Amino acid sequence: MAERDRRTVRDLRRGNRALVVRRLYFDGPLSRQELGPATGLSSGSISNVVAELAAEGLLEEAGVVDSDGGRPRTLLRVAPGGGLLIGIDIGETRVRVELFDLSLTELARTDRLLTQHGYDVGRIVSHVRTGIADVLRDAGADVGRLLGIGIGVPGIVERGGPEGTVVHGQTIGWTAVPFEKLLRAVVEVPAGVPLFIDNGARTLGQAEMWFGAGRGAGTAAVALLGSGIGASVVRSGAVSDEDGQGSALEWGHTTVQLRGRRCRCGSLGCLEAYAGAQAMRERWSEAGGPLPDDADDETAVAALLVAAFPRPGGPPVDPTAVSLLDETAECLGAACADLINLFQPERILLGGWAGLLIGPHLLPAIRRHARAYALRHAAARTTIDLGRLGPDAVTVGAATLPLAAFLARGGSRPRIADPVVEADSRRWLRDRAETDRAAETDRAVEPDRAAGAMEATEITGTSV
Repeated sequence: MAERDRRTVRDLRRGNRALVVRRLYFDGPLSRQELGPATGLSSGSISNVVAELAAEGLLEEAGVVDSDGGRPRTLLRVAPGGGLLIGIDIGETRVRVELFDLSLTELARTDRLLTQHGYDVGRIVSHVRTGIADVLRDAGADVGRLLGIGIGVPGIVERGGPEGTVVHGQTIGWTAVPFEKLLRAVVEVPAGVPLFIDNGARTLGQAEMWFGAGRGAGTAAVALLGSGIGASVVRSGAVSDEDGQGSALEWGHTTVQLRGRRCRCGSLGCLEAYAGAQAMRERWSEAGGPLPDDADDETAVAALLVAAFPRPGGPPVDPTAVSLLDETAECLGAACADLINLFQPERILLGGWAGLLIGPHLLPAIRRHARAYALRHAAARTTIDLGRLGPDAVTVGAATLPLAAFLARGGSRPRIADPVVEADSRRWLRDRAETDRAAETDRAVEPDRAAGAMEATEITGTSV
């Protein structure tokens, strides 16, 4: 009974801290007097929690405001320097690693190209390891202040097994990759620093819901359009997968055309086979679009838009480009109608580098087609807009994963755990590398096995 009472007191204390920290983080700066009605805590509890958090360096003063007939009130906020967060985007053409303070202000960043070696697991694990070391070094950061590392990945994420988080990425050739286990074997951070892995579309959704175009909505469906397509549905207040308030969707692999184009997943008629940037490049090339053979997806989509929407004084409108984009808009509109009918979100937000590129041109048509395909009552309650956080939204969203855990703990530091360094993880990477080398030899492709990370470079794009 005594142990049960001690746990109850501890949980109550943590809950009070979490109420104060969350309220200050999302709605601050606030005074102590404002925190009372905002959290439902007594003035004594507020004073105790504030004093405790301030002593730990997690709260700081943010000015004073006059009060009616009383002393000026001191405003409080969560101290940006109270901790560090790392967000990582395993993107389509690069791995991006960013270091943030608690206000999600970027302190350092590094990008690693993937174009030559694609989604080779061993190389990506190496990029993550060296990227984390680089941003910590470049910022002169104290690794002891690191609160966690969040990673957005393509594909389906499974948790809870003996190997930790496992990633199934059919379109990129990942089958049951024990990604968490592999990372923990090589990432050089204190053993107590938690690692969070989630679908990239879901990290984008959480970022837009917290800080972007989804803020204030009860439910939002957030689409991630890049070379491929993903989406997530996030409800207000969602802070983790465990709370059941947010979920990733394989939206790009829903059917928009019976017996349609072959998707890179192997199925026919997927949304991604029509509206993904890779598919748009392939369709434009098949239609005779003037593209060099080595044009990447971003270059191709930009050229397609110029052909369909030329600047004044430029070349005439290309009717083939217009027709291709009209079909893309209709497919996206029909797929948005599916989201409306299934989830009835208040908002649908289009993000990702390709979504932000084509959205300003296609958004009116996408809205029109969505209304035509969706149930009228549901469609009337849903708006369709662009995301606001730009091409870094997945990385910011990845950083919200450890941030959410930090807020849920009431600002407490992660518990120190025993190091997890698995010898069989290293063996898995070595065997995978040997298999890849053998396959390349069989295809008579000249291998590039230069040691170390690829040259860091800055590009745009997001994962799906």
